[in-house]
Amino acid sequence: MALWDRIKESASSMQTQLEAKKNELKSGSFRDASMAMCALVAAADGSVDPAERQRVAGLIMSNDVLQNFPADDLQRRFNEYVDKLTADFDFGKVSILQDIAKAKKKPAEARAVIQIGIVIGGADGDFDATERAVVREACFALDLPPHEFDL
Repeated sequence: MALWDRIKESASSMQTQLEAKKNELKSGSFRDASMAMCALVAAADGSVDPAERQRVAGLIMSNDVLQNFPADDLQRRFNEYVDKLTADFDFGKVSILQDIAKAKKKPAEARAVIQIGIVIGGADGDFDATERAVVREACFALDLPPHEFDL
């Protein structure tokens, strides 16, 4: 199986798992950690161009699990996290990983945050090394083993 097909299959599998847990994923810490993860994946290479910001925002709005929350609230939070990363990537990343870590109190939410990172990263068919690296860092912040997610 080609790498691109494996990435697509993995992202699809993660989305299916997320949808099965949709009713459990309604807390504020999950919402915040998910938006932090989306911003971190979008900015994994150190920058976020407007087209990429728009693409990720579109993925957030169309994600069935994230529809548990008001779209304008998700958009605002995503933009705030992206702004932190574009102002100072390294400092912003530390702050964002701290917000992601807040989801570790509930293992199902912690896993769902990682799954959202994989879905967002693999949505364009190219879950590249920098995106994988930031999702792996988020695994460590959440006390989850990266190998559980093939990272």
